[in-house]
Amino acid sequence: MMRSWIWTLILLAAAVALALAVHDHSGNVIVVAQPWRVELSLPLAVVLALLAFVVLHSLLGLLRWMGDSPGRLSSWRRRRAQRRDVELLEQGWINVLEGRYVQAEKDLSSLLARTRSADRKVLAGLSAARALHLLGEYTRRDQTLRLAQEGAGQDTRLRQAVDTVTAEMLLDQNRAQEALDLLEPLQDASSRFLHASRLLLRAHRQLGHADRVYALTRLLLRRSAIDEAQAHQFICEAAAQRLDAATAADWAPLWKDLTAAERLDPIVALAGARAQERFGHPEEAARILEAALNRALDDRLLRAYARCDAAQASQRLGHAELWLRAAPQHAGLLAALGQLCLTAQLWGQGAHYLERSLALRTDTHIHALLGNLQEALGHPEQAVAHWRQAAEAADAVLPPMPRVLPAADLSDDPGFMQAAPLPDTAQAAQAPEAASGVYGQDAMADEPLPAQAPAAGAPPARAAAPEEDYFDTAPIPGVDMSLTSDRGAQQ
Repeated sequence: MMRSWIWTLILLAAAVALALAVHDHSGNVIVVAQPWRVELSLPLAVVLALLAFVVLHSLLGLLRWMGDSPGRLSSWRRRRAQRRDVELLEQGWINVLEGRYVQAEKDLSSLLARTRSADRKVLAGLSAARALHLLGEYTRRDQTLRLAQEGAGQDTRLRQAVDTVTAEMLLDQNRAQEALDLLEPLQDASSRFLHASRLLLRAHRQLGHADRVYALTRLLLRRSAIDEAQAHQFICEAAAQRLDAATAADWAPLWKDLTAAERLDPIVALAGARAQERFGHPEEAARILEAALNRALDDRLLRAYARCDAAQASQRLGHAELWLRAAPQHAGLLAALGQLCLTAQLWGQGAHYLERSLALRTDTHIHALLGNLQEALGHPEQAVAHWRQAAEAADAVLPPMPRVLPAADLSDDPGFMQAAPLPDTAQAAQAPEAASGVYGQDAMADEPLPAQAPAAGAPPARAAAPEEDYFDTAPIPGVDMSLTSDRGAQQ
């Protein structure tokens, strides 16, 4: 704006100076062009020269504008296409965010087919693939991702974007190994791509790679790229897996790498105690569990603490009784005390603790312990009652069942052959045998039947078929075994 005012003042000053010069120097201007001769006054000649300059300048500007029209038209078309592409992309993303995936896929697929920009082609392809993924159309999604990959060409940045989005969708399908193959070339332990690190963490968690989960969670936690509570959970789960798979030589470095809060976590403490028990160090296992239990009385830790031999039971009882002073109504602690007393052969005290725990909550473990105790004390009725209550607490009671199983249906058995009809006399002779059934035949197998003469006109008797041709010879529990034992006793 200031520049325009300056130029305006300069032009006004030049006009005034020119007017004064012309006024003070009056004269004529003669233009001779055979056969013409033009004579003009000086002011008129100056005005005509200025007009000719303006007209010539305007004509040259018009010619230049007409020459630039094709480029200007193509630029206008390019801007209009870009504006339409951006509108389609924005509308597609709005539909994805609002959950209208079908309409979003239509808009984005249309943009993918028409746009000439590599960036917009990749963005449209990835967005359409996301909509198809949320619709569950995985075949079309993979086709769209291939189009986005082709649109990325050799652009490293776009190819990384396609691989990252593809890996995230594969992780949603629990195809962790395929996602890992895409992510590993993009990411390492020192990389700055935090989203790829989070996706790698998901992949390694699905595959159960405890060492990589531990390292990546530590990395993301240092960079504040993961929630602290979630990071603590992931680290503890991975540390427990590492401790379970550790050898005696590997255990100490793994344990020292954990913070004090992580060592006191129930999952880590249980894994550490299991490892020490496996190495033959029950005292160290007890110290690990005691440190965790001093912070919080967890039922899992208490049950693991109560599992020990008689040599450790008395010492552990002392620690448990100290905890009981602070939490006298803790059902899990009372159950652990009862189990420790039973291990130390303190029957009465153990039953007392178990009954107190049972009064606070119904637990299958407590009923099972009391059932075993009553059986050891020679009270089978009370033992059976506790075991039945344990089954009821575990919801393992079966519905009423018949005492006698129904007879097998042999009508569709291809190996079963019906006996040929016999004459009246033969049927009368065979009636007792037919009534007795297979079990009657077994019982009378030691006494041969008297030979029967064939009746007149009767068909010739067939040779006796072995019993397994007619009946299933597999023993029936509770029936065939009892008959077999009775037969052996009679012999």
